[in-house]
Amino acid sequence: MTTAKAAPPARRTTAAEAPAQQASLIVKGADATGIVAAITSRLGERGANIVSLDQYSDNPRDGTFYQRAVFGLDGLRAALPGIRSALDELASTYGLTYTLRDMSVPKRVAIFASKSDHCLLDLLWRHRQSQLPVSIAMVVSNHPDTAEDVRGFGIPFFHVPSMGPDKSAAEAEHLRLLKGNVDFVVLARYMQILSADLIEQVGVPIINIHHSFLPAFIGAGPYAKAKERGVKLVGATAHYVTPDLDEGPIIEQDVVRVTHADTASDLARRGADVERAVLSRAVLWHAEDRVIRDGNHTIVFT
Repeated sequence: MTTAKAAPPARRTTAAEAPAQQASLIVKGADATGIVAAITSRLGERGANIVSLDQYSDNPRDGTFYQRAVFGLDGLRAALPGIRSALDELASTYGLTYTLRDMSVPKRVAIFASKSDHCLLDLLWRHRQSQLPVSIAMVVSNHPDTAEDVRGFGIPFFHVPSMGPDKSAAEAEHLRLLKGNVDFVVLARYMQILSADLIEQVGVPIINIHHSFLPAFIGAGPYAKAKERGVKLVGATAHYVTPDLDEGPIIEQDVVRVTHADTASDLARRGADVERAVLSRAVLWHAEDRVIRDGNHTIVFT
């Protein structure tokens, strides 16, 4: 097991890139009359100013209620314990679950990649341009090819080989790197299957990107197979990782039209464009607490 030499500390999002004195509140539970008023009243009683409010009920009668609120409050950090106490009482009354987060503290992310670098470099570039409100803690790869590119962005790079059927040593190193250091993981075309044990032990959400041909064109060379089949659309899907391969809750999808004149290389190039866009949106929405998971589907407030 080897790791690359030390790199400069990961660049952290500045205060200008994430709203200071603002928090996100995500609520989920059985729908009932008065929930919205009760939530906004609790926040208003503590001087919070709601700057964004989105809600959805999958059935007005006995359905599930979902809400995302962003509010501002001077002295937010000192006020959060009192707000949590009020929300605990509310959650008990209405049977709700909630998460409350200070948005000025960016989520820490680890990016996993292999030889294909288009999604990885796109995320690093968007982060440098302040388009992604995250702190990139590290990049982990089973190949050393992208090491210098990653270090050029000032991000620590770790090479963790993963060869053969026994990946226990590699996964042990992954856990050592990740445990307690990240809030979520992004698989930016990481061409290795994560074991169910690793997924459970990591204990944070994992986002994956793959072409939308699955399961029609599985295995190696999907674009060549798609060309042979004469597809008219290519696309990509970003989803959360579960032990069931490529069947986790979907966050975002997109497609682009192609024609009979496009070669397999054209399909791969256009597919890569879609993959970059879809993955970056999924990462952004997760980082901004816009995605609520419920079973095997998601509610996404964009």
